[in-house]
Amino acid sequence: MKTSFELVAEFREDQGKGASRRLRHLGKVPAILYGGRSDARTLMLDHIKLAKLMDDERFYSTILSLRVGDQTQAAVLKDVQRHPYKNQIMHIDFQRVLEDEKIRMIVPLHFKGGTEAIGVKSQGGVLSHVRNDIEVTCLPKDLPEFIEVDVSGLEINQVIHLSNLKMPVGVDIVELLAGRDKPVASIHAPRVEEEEVPVVDEAAAAAAAAGTAAAPGAPGAPGAAPGAAPGAAPGAAPGAAPAGAAPAADAKGPAAKGAKEGKGAKKGDGKK
Repeated sequence: MKTSFELVAEFREDQGKGASRRLRHLGKVPAILYGGRSDARTLMLDHIKLAKLMDDERFYSTILSLRVGDQTQAAVLKDVQRHPYKNQIMHIDFQRVLEDEKIRMIVPLHFKGGTEAIGVKSQGGVLSHVRNDIEVTCLPKDLPEFIEVDVSGLEINQVIHLSNLKMPVGVDIVELLAGRDKPVASIHAPRVEEEEVPVVDEAAAAAAAAGTAAAPGAPGAPGAAPGAAPGAAPGAAPGAAPAGAAPAADAKGPAAKGAKEGKGAKKGDGKK
């Protein structure tokens, strides 16, 4: 059985959230190893070394060699828990691998021929990757690192399904075994966005046209009070004097002054 990565781990006896929190403060990653007709064992690994190995895509889809003390166990990665916002691995799960026992693994898809595809190069279509990985089942010795998808012969409006993939001998797609033949990639015509035509309110347009035609302040014009005299200010009460006329109470002049003097003289003559 060929392995691609070797990990060094240690057994740990303390369990629980508190124990796992203390391990993380020490730069360790809590882990568990299960399956393979044996009891589960709790482990711990160095965070820095593990993080470097996990930067490689192959780490997630190949057989790993897990060394604990003087024992070596073939295993595969089954689950990883990461911190919500920190670059930290919180917990990791491994499953033992036996040569005569089939395993189920998520394998990445590698697409090739996208720029040379007929539907893209000659017909102006757009290539879409519907999915980037698939789940397969096989014996450990047959586990592929990836599945290649050739889209160079794909024309516009054509689709590649799971059943169209070329699988290695002894490797089956889990979804096909369950009767689900889902799409993997397709080429479709580019979408043309329609220009939005502004909606014109007919009532507002008619009111604006009428307001432009009427002279400001004229009778019947927008804002003029009903019954207002010609030349009156907009909004003036009916019967108001034309704009610019002075109020009668404020009138001053020689006539008014003389009237006052005449009243005073007559009053004085009567007393004498």
